[in-house]
Amino acid sequence: MIGNNETISLEAIPAVPFERFRQAVIAAVAYGARLSAMPVRPSADNGELTIIAVLSFPENSEIGLLTGALFDRWPSLTPDCAAAHWFEREIAEQWGITPEGHPWLKPIRFEPPRGHAAGCPETAPVGVTDFFSMEGEESHEVAVGPVHAGVIEPGHFRFLCHGETVYHLEISLGYQHRGIERAMIGGPGPRTVHYMETLAGDTTIGHVMAYSHAVEALAGIQVPPRAEVIRVIAAELERMANHIGDLGAMAGDVGFLPTMNYCGRIRGDVLNMTAALCGNRFGRGLIRPAGVEWDLDSELIDDLSARLEAVQKDVIAAVTLMLDTPSVMARFESTGVVSVDTARRIGLVGVAARACGLARDVRFEFPYGLYRLAHLPVNTWHSGDCFGRAQVRWLEVQASIDFIRQRLQELPKGPLSRDLPALKSDALAVSLVEGWRGEICHVAGTDKEGRFAFYKVVDPSFHNWFGLALALRRQQISDFPLCNKSFNLSYCGHDL
Repeated sequence: MIGNNETISLEAIPAVPFERFRQAVIAAVAYGARLSAMPVRPSADNGELTIIAVLSFPENSEIGLLTGALFDRWPSLTPDCAAAHWFEREIAEQWGITPEGHPWLKPIRFEPPRGHAAGCPETAPVGVTDFFSMEGEESHEVAVGPVHAGVIEPGHFRFLCHGETVYHLEISLGYQHRGIERAMIGGPGPRTVHYMETLAGDTTIGHVMAYSHAVEALAGIQVPPRAEVIRVIAAELERMANHIGDLGAMAGDVGFLPTMNYCGRIRGDVLNMTAALCGNRFGRGLIRPAGVEWDLDSELIDDLSARLEAVQKDVIAAVTLMLDTPSVMARFESTGVVSVDTARRIGLVGVAARACGLARDVRFEFPYGLYRLAHLPVNTWHSGDCFGRAQVRWLEVQASIDFIRQRLQELPKGPLSRDLPALKSDALAVSLVEGWRGEICHVAGTDKEGRFAFYKVVDPSFHNWFGLALALRRQQISDFPLCNKSFNLSYCGHDL
């Protein structure tokens, strides 16, 4: 067991035969652990593959690690641990090996194979794969995307319908794959932090913070208190901006234009606060390993405080107008329901999980940085529907406003950064961060020179895309835009 943002020698990770590995992971998830990541590590000597399970235990804020040897064919975890199904599809695609018994083994990104599988036949063109089918009177398929009727990322959605009712939705992604994990090998280097900042453009702060925490853990340092405060201010601004934008977009999907228009403008106001902090509306250039690059002086603190008050006044008016409108609530309530049991079984994280009643929030469960000292409430709801996901966002916007206001008035004095030593060799670090969508997990492993031998990124969307598919079952196909926006998952964060 290690803590969040701690390291362990690669040799110290318990290694067991795969059958014991499988049983241990299934038992841990059944007990209440979350499967945060399952990176595969090729041996530098002979290319043999080992799998590492990263299991998060919220009860004691510890992270369990276990490793086992992988072979060309191995018994799938998915029939007994549904949360593993997307991970196993990823492993099969990347390394050319087969989890036997997986119920629906198909690519998730259509990326080229790695390691000893690199000589395998080329991966099929993105999107070319098998889909479920259905026959019968009034049964039909509806294909949406990858090119959509809006300025959004590409993804393909295949609906199996009976009349207007959706029986099943399959989601096919990979159009945004850029090879970021491969590019990280041999780092860190001058480009590495920029890969992290653009991994998911709307989650710049979340991913670069997770990356910085992993590097700092491998270097054996902690950043100065002033830098920690500036980091969490930026993180909560990112959360606010995206939640406000999503609330407005959900209003737009049900035709409620006042809130849609106001929230679009208010989101811009919050992004401009981040730009005032570091010169970029998405926070690029602010966070670096060992600290931050930009400071807050008294004039900027006063300016941000005044802007925050204006945002609070405007967003309360815009959102309460929407939530007090019966026609909006009629569309939000009981639409796109995911039960708490389903959410737990498939491993939902973030807003989608909290809307089902699961109190999953890394800031509380595995606190890091300033969140170890200054706590935020874990805002949950019980309905698991579109209203629940909107309500959780609204509660979190209000909590973030109060949190930022207090942090601006209690900014400690001191330096912004410190020197960054060389990274530990043959070590592994795990960093968990609560991005605005949910749990972000970065796993960094170094070689004998202290360079990245492997690097694993798990964006919250990786856990949650299947949740969107389940939310559409027994819904009208016309409910898809609202359900999709209520999750608002990242295509590029998933595709890497």
